[in-house]
Amino acid sequence: MTDIFPRTKYLEGNKLPAAIKATGNDIKDVKAIIMGHLHLDHAGGLENFVDTNVPIYVHEEEFKHACWAVATGADLGVYLAHYMLLEKLKWSTFTESQLDLFQGITIHHAPGHTPGLCIMQINLPKDGTFIWTTDQFHIVENYELGHPHGGLARDHNAWYRSLNMIRRLQRLYNAKLIFGHDMAVAMKYINEKKFYE
Repeated sequence: MTDIFPRTKYLEGNKLPAAIKATGNDIKDVKAIIMGHLHLDHAGGLENFVDTNVPIYVHEEEFKHACWAVATGADLGVYLAHYMLLEKLKWSTFTESQLDLFQGITIHHAPGHTPGLCIMQINLPKDGTFIWTTDQFHIVENYELGHPHGGLARDHNAWYRSLNMIRRLQRLYNAKLIFGHDMAVAMKYINEKKFYE
């Protein structure tokens, strides 16, 4: 659940290898990475996969936009070159609006906050469906009230179309939603159970 809330501490225990180790796994066990979008507050830790064969899945629209933003200085501050590492990471782009990437994991293109933002739907056999909305909704109120987050929503028309799609998915699957920067929602699920199945 690295994507749901940015780190506010940069101690050794907060870094990705230590966070994975705390789950009883090792960073070398990671088989794939799914990027909801490539803003700097969600792309941390990619340096751990330099010169590995671990694919980093990202929507083609997001990848192109991030590369353009870095090359031109547009959207300055939200996309940075130091973590893109174009020739050292194994980028794997897709163009589908819905992609069943692995069994039980579906990625949905949900533009608005960024052109290539994707949400991740995980269908668990015991605990049901979870949807990680990343920054399509920073906090629950963005979703519930249908209010985009001002200038952080780059395309308001696309944002509203994505909102309606996510609301349909939530109803269809009775999904639990995890928002990009909502600590209260994150802590609710973290404290509810040690792990979900």
